[in-house]
Amino acid sequence: MGSDVQLVSVFAAGPHGGNPAPIVADAAGMSDADMQQVARSFGLESGFVLPPPPASDCDFEFRFWVPNHEMSMCGHATVGALWLLDRLGKLPGDELAIWTKSGRVEARIRERTENGAAVEISQPAGRVEALPDVDRDRADIIDILGIQPDDLASQPIRNAATSRVKTLVPLKSVAILDSLNPDFTRIEDLCERIGSTGLYPYAVFDKDARIVDARQFPKSSGYPEDAATGIAASALSFGLLADGMVEASERRITIRQGRAMQRPSEILVRFRLEDGRPSGCWLGGAVRLEEDSVTSSM
Repeated sequence: MGSDVQLVSVFAAGPHGGNPAPIVADAAGMSDADMQQVARSFGLESGFVLPPPPASDCDFEFRFWVPNHEMSMCGHATVGALWLLDRLGKLPGDELAIWTKSGRVEARIRERTENGAAVEISQPAGRVEALPDVDRDRADIIDILGIQPDDLASQPIRNAATSRVKTLVPLKSVAILDSLNPDFTRIEDLCERIGSTGLYPYAVFDKDARIVDARQFPKSSGYPEDAATGIAASALSFGLLADGMVEASERRITIRQGRAMQRPSEILVRFRLEDGRPSGCWLGGAVRLEEDSVTSSM
């Protein structure tokens, strides 16, 4: 059995930007070990497209692996897989439903351009919670990130999630964010204790334009930093809403990530409103196909 793996870069802000994701557009018949081997061989979050489960009322099932384990949901791999399926002529329509281990995800194609489909996927309403032990956890996060207490912005450090919990760490400036040099050896234990899957420090670049810069240091994915993290950006948007940094509207929020890795990315988030209140959000961004990206996984 051989399965073609195509490498896409998702949320790309320019020709060398975005978070790369290996995608298998037809993963039927692949075992868990096969999927994990793809993620390990690339060292990246990887997406796998399968037929939908019976009675799921979905168009596809997507599964996601990082080198160390399977994930319940991956925003950039979902966007990238849908963009690739459209490019291959395999989408049944412009309004879609995807089954994942975190539940049903809605998706839509907003438009098609010379660069391919403009894909948006849904995320549920976010929850924002205090750290389990605020003073201790705050002190440990400051120490692990190698910053001073005065480097923090006035908003609290909090856990937030639409799919997976991320720890939002507000910083006073983009310069502080860019200079971070974390102690990666301690992040997994900290995240385990505080119930998080990664630290997501951020700094507001332009409040009026709703532009925020961020970096993602995952708990235990097998690599130290992410170039773009859609699930974290969705969680951050609800954190910004809770802190009064953005209003509940459908105006776009732009989360910029990846600059420290020389892979500049832009993640676009818009709240979904029902009776004027956010009921979830739409998540999207540009995708590009890496040149000469087709390989066989077996």
